[in-house]
Amino acid sequence: MSDGLLRDLKQTKPFAHERIAVLLSLLRTGDLMSRPLEELLRPAELSHTTYNVLRILRGAGATGLPCREIGARLVTREPDVTRLLDRLERRGLLTRSRDAVDRRVVTIRISDAGMTLLDDLDMDRRGYDALAPFFVGLTQADITTLLRLLDRLREVEESATRNVP
Repeated sequence: MSDGLLRDLKQTKPFAHERIAVLLSLLRTGDLMSRPLEELLRPAELSHTTYNVLRILRGAGATGLPCREIGARLVTREPDVTRLLDRLERRGLLTRSRDAVDRRVVTIRISDAGMTLLDDLDMDRRGYDALAPFFVGLTQADITTLLRLLDRLREVEESATRNVP
């Protein structure tokens, strides 16, 4: 079991199960890795989730996406996507329009102001630079293995979720 995690959490007794240690290690590492990105987003008054929404909409292009599809594409689960979109719309970072054929469908598009904000943040470069310290000492093979293992964890969870009656 990981002595590093026990030390970081100031635990003296080992965890009852290695699976608990894995979960806590993933949560701890995710929190540590998200902090520099939070610092980069703070001046723009964006959270990880609101930033993620803007990137999703930028990727959707002029076509935009319905609210449900935005929620499905988010990196982290957000229970109230509508309220999140309301906040971004009030800031002028996105627009909404009703479908002419099916008025129940509302299409969300990133606004020019939203595009400008993303361009100004330049998170592709700045985020990459902010995360670089976490990867010091890891080889490309280590990174590839880590990605493969994380993919497998998500695949197993998704498969189990689909098979629940």
